[in-house]
Amino acid sequence: MRPMAAEKSPRGRDPRPKLVAVPHGNGDGEAAAVEDEAAEPGADDDLRLSDVDEWGRSQHLREILATLYDPLYRHWFRVEWEGFDKLPREGGALMVANHAGAIPADAPSIMHGIERDLQRPVYGLADDVFKRIPLVNLGWSRLGGVQAHPDNAYRLLREQQHLVMVFPEGSKGPGKHYSERYQLRRFGRGGFVQIAMRAGVPIIPLAIVGNEETMPIVAKIPTLAKALGLPYAPITANMLVLGPLGLLVPFPAKLRIRVLDPVHLDVPPDQPRYSRSRIMDTSEDIRHAIQQELYDMLSRRRSVWTG
Repeated sequence: MRPMAAEKSPRGRDPRPKLVAVPHGNGDGEAAAVEDEAAEPGADDDLRLSDVDEWGRSQHLREILATLYDPLYRHWFRVEWEGFDKLPREGGALMVANHAGAIPADAPSIMHGIERDLQRPVYGLADDVFKRIPLVNLGWSRLGGVQAHPDNAYRLLREQQHLVMVFPEGSKGPGKHYSERYQLRRFGRGGFVQIAMRAGVPIIPLAIVGNEETMPIVAKIPTLAKALGLPYAPITANMLVLGPLGLLVPFPAKLRIRVLDPVHLDVPPDQPRYSRSRIMDTSEDIRHAIQQELYDMLSRRRSVWTG
């Protein structure tokens, strides 16, 4: 993998000049930045430049994860893309996809594939449920996870021109019973459409097949979910087959990811209000388009394991 690498500096030495305030040449007290030549040698030897950005994402940790995840991506899930060239090489875009599996393999596979082959960072919007799980909350943010909030999405898309991924089914997608696989849940109130309108970016739908079989839910424990404050507490087929290992080990179902044509909304960005009916209609059109692609992909699939 060759994700975009953060610019690195020699370890143990901050290469940036120290800044001190000095009177401006006109004597009016304005500050000018100059290099502090009087700084003691070795005073900054212990300083380190962090690669953690304002969202908590760590490029170094992403690279470590990529090294560990790449064998799973290539040999376990054997991820294949269709229409990868429809993803933009620059500029902001909001990717929207179906979501499934008790511990979904779709999100890390999308992020890994794009960062490896397109060399662009991907930020994933997620419910605040991740913030309530110790270690997971820190790990998710370090890997590019951001709390799903319109202001966060706007800054990432409009101001910083990043690729952003969202799963409009929310927790209802991964929480589906196996008997309900590949039946998309309602896409909320179309908030992702309004975000794209406000930010002035296209929406890129993705249809994913194989994620429903990586960790299928065969039963749920509502009382446990309530006690833990989680949207669902599943019993998966993995647990029944693999025992304790099934808590973390997914089945090697082949993942196929199809990129649909970008949806350009053709409305002015940064408006105080957008048509509610237009938002809902666009959301439902995108949900319907993904659903139809899933049916097509399933009709062509020879096997869960070989695709």
